[in-house]
Amino acid sequence: MLLLAGGLSSAVGSVVAPVFPDVIEQFNVDPRWAGLLVSTHTLTMALASPLLGIWANRVGSLRILVPSLVAYALVGAAGALSQGFISMLLTRALVGVASGGIAAGSIGLLSQLYTGEARSRIMGYATSALATATIIFSLLGGWIGLYDWRYTFGLYGLSLPVALAALWTLPRRGQKSADLPQTQGLAKRVRQPDIYPLFLALAAVSAIFYVVVVYAPLYLKAAIGASSLFNGIVLAARSLGAALISALGASRLAKTVGVNGAIAIGFLCMALSLVAIPNLVHEPLILLSALLFGIGFGLVMPNFYSALADRSPEAQRAGIVAIGTGAASLGQFLSPLLFGPVWKAAGGGVFYGAAGLAILVGILNWLKQRR
Repeated sequence: MLLLAGGLSSAVGSVVAPVFPDVIEQFNVDPRWAGLLVSTHTLTMALASPLLGIWANRVGSLRILVPSLVAYALVGAAGALSQGFISMLLTRALVGVASGGIAAGSIGLLSQLYTGEARSRIMGYATSALATATIIFSLLGGWIGLYDWRYTFGLYGLSLPVALAALWTLPRRGQKSADLPQTQGLAKRVRQPDIYPLFLALAAVSAIFYVVVVYAPLYLKAAIGASSLFNGIVLAARSLGAALISALGASRLAKTVGVNGAIAIGFLCMALSLVAIPNLVHEPLILLSALLFGIGFGLVMPNFYSALADRSPEAQRAGIVAIGTGAASLGQFLSPLLFGPVWKAAGGGVFYGAAGLAILVGILNWLKQRR
């Protein structure tokens, strides 16, 4: 149930991404700012996740999770009623707050219920669940978008039955993990040199990921006339790669080559996929490249989250992991702001820029850990 709830938080962008070209065409949005329609929710999620994570430490994760699931359904579906760019941004911002509560509640409770190698494995399952949700919602969003892009927003309503099921099935034990003095020490802990670089790395990886979420559908529509359904299939292929490697291979590869080795391999896969995007026009090769990117992303994210949990005191773990989720969301929001001008000026060149960032972050992480 926790994996199912957490998966909904990753579906916020994947619902919109397949119909993204249709939305910006109807609203006549400037290409430089168009990416904000997909990423606005990530800013409010970045702001809400740490606060709700700290609150979860105080009152229990379940009390954060269930109301967030209900709000997710209501404000997410409200996007279908948007009549312009600003109203759409408002609904995207509100659904981001709800998604932050879902992430803080589900991932925070997972980090509290498991320790050591079991936690590393569970974090892999969590990344796999998030990726699987992205697969499902990308395909559904693309398919429904063939009829009308507004219909896709009804998918957010699926969180209502999840909220009801969560009340019946999730454990009440071990939900409160910190008293006030322990929570106040959180700010000091996140500034430690073994913690804050992980936040920066999570933000960078998420910014790279959102380059393909935002700009690949636009590029594919312009280059090969891709439909919303094909864009959904491409997004699903990336998520499939992430789901498979996160669930089956991330922790095993980390045992074999070390955590930093697995992360380096993941960054390399992402970079190779990004470089390939502007050079591919055949659909099977596009799907293979998307699968490679997903494999890389699925290697990087669970290992970063596991490292973050391992370096966090138990009493503050939910809050620190939630801050990590917020850092990742902030990276997603900043992605269109950083890469939007590149997309407007150079088109497909935006993918080369993202590939360079992937290589740079991978090298910096490797060098830091070697020291």
